[in-house]
This record gives sequence, C-alpha cells and structure tokens, in this order.
Amino acid sequence: MADKFDVIVIGAGPGGYVAAIRAAQLGLKAACVEKWIGKEGNVVHGGTCLNVGCIPSKALLEASHKFVEAKHDFDDMGINAGDVTMDVKKMMARKDKIVKNLTGGISGLFKANGVTAIEGTGKVVSGKQVEVTDLDGNTTTYDADNIVIAAGSVPVEIPPTPLTEGLIVDSTGALEFQETPKRLGVIGAGVIGLELGSVWNRLGSEVTVLEAMDSFLPMVDTAIAKETQKLLKKQGLDIKLGARVTGSESKGEEVVVKYTDANGEQEMTFDKLIVCVGRRPYTKGVIADGVSVELDERGFIFVDDQCRTNVPGVYAIGDCVRGPMLAHKASEEGIMVADIIAGHKAEMNYDTIPNVIYTFPEVAWVGMTEQDAKAKGIEVKTGSFPFAASGRAMANNATEGSAKIIADAETDRILGMHIVGQHAGEMIAQGVIAMEFGSSAEDLALTCYAHPTMSEAVHEAALAVEGHAIHMANRKKRK
Repeated sequence: MADKFDVIVIGAGPGGYVAAIRAAQLGLKAACVEKWIGKEGNVVHGGTCLNVGCIPSKALLEASHKFVEAKHDFDDMGINAGDVTMDVKKMMARKDKIVKNLTGGISGLFKANGVTAIEGTGKVVSGKQVEVTDLDGNTTTYDADNIVIAAGSVPVEIPPTPLTEGLIVDSTGALEFQETPKRLGVIGAGVIGLELGSVWNRLGSEVTVLEAMDSFLPMVDTAIAKETQKLLKKQGLDIKLGARVTGSESKGEEVVVKYTDANGEQEMTFDKLIVCVGRRPYTKGVIADGVSVELDERGFIFVDDQCRTNVPGVYAIGDCVRGPMLAHKASEEGIMVADIIAGHKAEMNYDTIPNVIYTFPEVAWVGMTEQDAKAKGIEVKTGSFPFAASGRAMANNATEGSAKIIADAETDRILGMHIVGQHAGEMIAQGVIAMEFGSSAEDLALTCYAHPTMSEAVHEAALAVEGHAIHMANRKKRK
C-alpha cells in the first residue's frame, strides 16, 4: 500500500489542480492524479482548458484579431503597415509555447504548495481508495480520507460526421491546422464553434457554420444575440440556422456534408470540417464497478449544492457534474470543496457565474436574460447603451456592440448584465460583483466611473434603467 492522503484529486484541470493546491494551503496532505500526455510525451497538467481549450484558442483568437486589425483597421488610424501576411506555423508555435509555459507553471505550483503529483489514470475503488495505473501499466492503490473527482469532459462526436484525421476534426484538431483552409465548415454555432470559426475566418477561410437549432445563441439575451449575429455576419461568417447535418463523405482532401434545412436536403463541400456540437462528461472508467457513486443517463455525477456525491467523503466538480462547463466554475467548486474538507464553511453562488464568448467583439453575460425573467413571471426594467456613443470606443475604433442591464421592476435589484463589445469579458466582472452583493441598478448609476473608459457604457446602461442616461437620448423618462 502506498502513502495515505487527506485528499486525492483525480484530474489536474482547472478544477482539480486548484482543489489540490487549496487543500494543501489549508494544511491537508494532498495529491493530484493526471494522465494527460503532452506533445513531448510526458504527463502535463492543466486539462482541456490549458492544453487544447481556453488558453490555446485565445492565443489564436488574439493573433488572428491583430492580423485583421493590421490588415484592415490600421490605415484608419494613420498607421501604414504595408502588405501584412500571417505565418500560420509561427502562430501555432507561439500557441504551443504559451501552453508549455503554463503547464510547467502548474507543476511548479504543486511543488511550492506541497501537492504530490501522481502520474497515471486514476480510478475510485471501494473503501475510499484510488487506484492509479501508470504509463507502463503498473497499478498502485492509495488510501484517502477524501476523494475529489475532477475528470473533466471530452468533445461530443456525432454519427453523420465521424472524425477523420486532418479532414474532419473536433475542437482539438482545429487548434492544430498548419495552413488556412480555403473552405471551412463548422458544425455548431455555440461558443466553441463561433470562436474557432472566427479564427480561421480572420485568416482568410470561407467559413460556413451549420447550426441545427432555429435560434442563435438561445442562452444569451435576445437583443444581444441578435446584435452579435449581425456583427459576425458582417465579418464574413455564414451562419445557417435550422441546418441539421445528416451525413458526410470524404473525397480525397475534401469532405461533402449533407444537411437539411427549411428548403429540404442540401450539401456543401469543404476543405476542413470542425465538429463543435458540445462536450460530454469524462466519467467512464473513473469509478470502479461496485462503487455506489451515482451517475445520470448522460454520465454526469450526481452532487448536491456543495459538490458532495451520495458517497460520504467523495466529491465531484467541474465538467463532470451539473452546471455550465466553464473553467472558472470548476475552479470555484474546487476551492469550495477543499474548504469544506478542511472543516470550513463554504458555498458557491451559481447565479453569478459569468459567461464569455471570445469573438470580436466579445460577448459576455451574467445572470438572467430578459426572456428568462419574463418566463418566471418577473416584471423587469432594462437599460442599454451603445458603444457607438462611447468616446473611448470611438478612440479605440471599437464602436460595435452595447451593454444592457436587467433589473427587477419592483426592487431595482440587478438580475442580469449582458454586453457585446470590446473587452466585454473584462467588463462583465462589474455585473458579477454587483450581483454578488445584491446591488441595485441605482447603485451602479450612483458610482463614479473613470473617463474615458469602455466601462462607462455599463454606467450609462444603469442610468438608462430609469431613463437617465446622459450620453444618449432616452426612450422614456422616469421621475
């Protein structure tokens, strides 16, 4: 029998590594098990987010956006950049370097905090034990007073478009293209599909997004979603709604995709096809037969509001449990669980989890949409402000988008904030903090904002809730 730990975490993604570090900081003997093999053949930490998700995709989004700015927007600012070109291989190498630096950083954090890193595949077995199979197939069993399952998720595959190396790929494969495809198909107009489609659209691909649903970004406030769709279409993304993919056929270096829409059966030919139809929890094989941790029919682990499973001392966090599949949600759950294991009182406010789509402009939201509130019978009042009326947005050459605040009509309490615009992902933190402290729209309206900043749009939107916006004409005024 190997060492015994106070806490063993299975998975070193943004939920797992944070849980392990927090547990160690609180004086617990903690270990974290990880099996992810990096490009250099060794085990790396960070999970999907760091290796093939959040971080590498943002590196490509930022590089491709700067390329578009230099190519099309610099001239308006008086900057003569000449003939701007993109070296895709160099862009990819930079992305890989960023990932390598950050994965190594987590290993350093483990050492600094006294977390034991265990390499291999972890499995919960009976008696609160974790069996780890290393890369050579050898197994070691560890005892733990507490176990945290943070196994993450994997992309969903669909029968009509089986993955074909280099031709039909998932989100991971889309981060490895070494040249810009001329015709790119993307299945799914969700967060991942829009971000990856944006990258290659900026670099010159003719991008078509096939979305089975009839509505665009249904989880986003209707007004913001409509504005976002318009902006992305203007940039060149061809987003086809109500397009249900029924099949595909690989023909040499091309793929023919068949789909149905309101006009019947259709087909399109692409040089590359990215399948982005969602993710599923990675829980198969993580829990041994005979261990009574309950899962639902989709593979999610049942947990309570504090991430406890039905088995005492066993917790689950992140993508393998209910709630949005977001790195920051997983991290906060990891902190909460570590605090609880250490004997502290802790909880998480699931009503104030921010969401961001890193297109340009960015789309960010927190809390209810206007349609959510109406569906619950809550009378609301709203205030919006366009970036077209923002001095800083004009100076930044980023006047597209708007900020919107939704407040309870009776109490004025902020129920949601929605932004499409430059730096929306940064500005949404104002809404998160305001809602966390139960702020009213008036609270934000009475706050002094720095001028000139993009954040002033949030201030003006709060003022607009009562018809008191200063830098635009108000649709209605309240006394």
